[in-house]
Amino acid sequence: MPNPIGIGQVGIGYWGKNLLRNFQALPDAEVVMACDQNADVLDRVARQYPTLATTSRYEDLLESAAVDAVVIATETPQHFAMAEQALGAGKHVFVEKPMAQTVQEAERLVALAEDHDRRLMVGHLLLYHPAFRYVENLIRDGTLGDVHYLYSMRVNLGIIRQRENALESLAPHDLSIALQFIDAAPVAVSAQGQAYLQPDVEDVAFATVYFDDGALAHLHTSWLDPHKIRKVTVVGSQQMAVIDDVASNEKVRLYDKGVDVQPGEMRYADYAEAMTVRTGDIHIPRIDMQEPLRVECQHFLDCIRSGTTPRSDGRNGLAVVKLLDAAQRSLARNGSTVELA
Repeated sequence: MPNPIGIGQVGIGYWGKNLLRNFQALPDAEVVMACDQNADVLDRVARQYPTLATTSRYEDLLESAAVDAVVIATETPQHFAMAEQALGAGKHVFVEKPMAQTVQEAERLVALAEDHDRRLMVGHLLLYHPAFRYVENLIRDGTLGDVHYLYSMRVNLGIIRQRENALESLAPHDLSIALQFIDAAPVAVSAQGQAYLQPDVEDVAFATVYFDDGALAHLHTSWLDPHKIRKVTVVGSQQMAVIDDVASNEKVRLYDKGVDVQPGEMRYADYAEAMTVRTGDIHIPRIDMQEPLRVECQHFLDCIRSGTTPRSDGRNGLAVVKLLDAAQRSLARNGSTVELA
């Protein structure tokens, strides 16, 4: 077996500890160093993983010859600078979503990764989720027909951020899915939201992405909501699918529902008379579940070894940042539509 890939991780907080656990458990990875600014966090890591070196100095990861790849799980405003430094130091990079806060920053990271021939992967977790992959395959094989629109709800009470709004914190997941499920180019974005708990930090936001084939993706994001909902509904011309990530079982439901149109009758009847509403069975498929984060981490290692492009590579991350950037500009303009270049 080849030598394990040396991992250095920065950010071992709420989500970072899950990344650390997964990379630590994979046989072809060796986490050699963990970095965090919180001394209590480093003490916890040292107790849990006694052989793991800890540091509060990010440069230690970059200077270590034992670190082949850097995992970045810090707050969003730090993603770009840390990823830029790591790529410049010749490291492969896994960076949590969103990869950057501006289009220019994201483009810079893509260029650096390509110039240095390093793997740059963004933590768009749902692209590795078995339930979402299942529905994606149904779309690809035509089972759902043409995707007319999809809508998502990603709401909860907390975690409340101070340096990013609910859209920036929560929407990248569903934006990455919209880009994957809808086989068309996004052309415009509109978004509205409100800041109730902190000035200028929206706690709730609604965004709509318009695609050049007429498809729509509508997102509801909030950390100020009484319910914990992680749900995506996909409406196709043949069937419809609902993915409920909060459900312990039955994460996907397929609805054999739709409207059948009789084109030949259009000349002799009005549109309503020429359309038949079809209500068929509800199918709950059996899906072999794996922890999506474990699948994602293993994919990063596989891409490093093989030199192949990650499923959620830098260009995929850039596409999401472009949508986020347009949504933020629309928020600032009270919901006016922002066209994409």
